[in-house]
Amino acid sequence: MGAETTCAVTFHGKTSTAKVRLETAVLQIRGSDLRLDVPFTAMTNVSADGGVLTIFHGGNALRVALGASADKWADKILHPPSRLAKIGARPAWRTVVVGDVDKEFIGELRAAVDTVSVGRMLKAIDAVFVGVSRPSDFKRLAAVKTSIKPDGALWLIRPKGSQRVTEGAVMAAGKAAGFVDVKVVAFSPTHSALKFVIPVKNRPR
Repeated sequence: MGAETTCAVTFHGKTSTAKVRLETAVLQIRGSDLRLDVPFTAMTNVSADGGVLTIFHGGNALRVALGASADKWADKILHPPSRLAKIGARPAWRTVVVGDVDKEFIGELRAAVDTVSVGRMLKAIDAVFVGVSRPSDFKRLAAVKTSIKPDGALWLIRPKGSQRVTEGAVMAAGKAAGFVDVKVVAFSPTHSALKFVIPVKNRPR
């Protein structure tokens, strides 16, 4: 999601100003004297009233003064999009999954799209999902560009916070392989997914 603002936050009866960010599965709060990461799964009650988002977790109330955005944030927390929705998966897709990608995602993909090949490259692919956990995994990209459709997508899935495969390193590897990065989504609590496409000017006509 990536919605972010700076506003008044009240927790344990104390109000302070903090930066608040709404991610796909967690609400992050960063202030000089308050630092919280509240997973959606830990929230026992979520409501919005009078421009204030109120969240109960661990028996405590957290109140975030979002103003006009409070209702929208509450709805996103209560009805988060699936990762396939964020990726934009379509039933007619031909897809390939290579590298270290969690089996649960592969199951979701198989239930949603026509073709899923695991570990084997196909031709005319709509989307390729490549797990990258070490620099050597970038070697897989060489075969991708010749296998996807001109308007197809390459998704590189990396562990969050990894020092071996940083977001900058992933972007550089995608660019070196002839792609351009266009989107980043929270793939799971532990991984991020970066979307790459072939630049329009370089696509076959």
